[in-house]
Amino acid sequence: MINREQFKQLLAGRKPQTAIILGSGLGAVAEAVKSPLTISYQAIEGFPRTTVAGHCGQMIVGKIGNSEVLCLQGRFHLYEGHTPQTMTEVINTLKAVGIKRLIITNAAGSLNPDFTPGSLMLINDHINFSGQNPLVGANDDNIGPRFPDMSNAYDRNMRRQAKELAAKLGLNLPEGVYLMVLGPNFETAAEIRAFRILGADAVGMSTVPEVIAAVHAGIKVLAVSAITNFGTGLQKTPLSHEDTMLGAAQAADNLTTFITNYVKEFCHE
Repeated sequence: MINREQFKQLLAGRKPQTAIILGSGLGAVAEAVKSPLTISYQAIEGFPRTTVAGHCGQMIVGKIGNSEVLCLQGRFHLYEGHTPQTMTEVINTLKAVGIKRLIITNAAGSLNPDFTPGSLMLINDHINFSGQNPLVGANDDNIGPRFPDMSNAYDRNMRRQAKELAAKLGLNLPEGVYLMVLGPNFETAAEIRAFRILGADAVGMSTVPEVIAAVHAGIKVLAVSAITNFGTGLQKTPLSHEDTMLGAAQAADNLTTFITNYVKEFCHE
């Protein structure tokens, strides 16, 4: 088992400053990493196993273009039984090895008729409907403040860069609000109607704990949802994880193109 100090030593020669969290069915980005060093989550202290299909449960460190990156291929969800503090441990480990910016992807259901399955959404804000927070408990002032400000949780400058890049690549990248639920069941039609009234454009079961922990740790965040389906009541067929994986696969090519080009253009160390 590798502890945090040993992990820092392992990456000492590479020194990535950009980390990428890859969501359900979105592992294709990892294939773009050159000269990869692959480390199983099971080998790292504080990293539990992933249990969801589409999440490999490994870390890949290497280069995209001239930039060193650290890819987390698979994430941890609260509905798997992990505590929110698990996300804090993961993010604080990233901070300890020198990560300064975090790119997050996820699979999400659309609440907006303009955001169709297979498309991408740039997250500009979130609603935490999970009822949980990774910062509950004693605060480590060496990591961040007791009461972190969330007014720029999804970094404005990174979002501006993302929009400019998407236009250059000819990719449609509208901005929207992501709402997190605990899961693991898909939402009811009544819940979807409520979430739309609250102002959400997409709904999912991840991302928000990592964002809160990253903001607390002073790590800048850019997040993109792969829209995999319409929410319950907005489409005629029942929802399934298989459909989620299919929708993520439809968005994967554009998401891979976007992330690899973003890293090459804006993540020089």
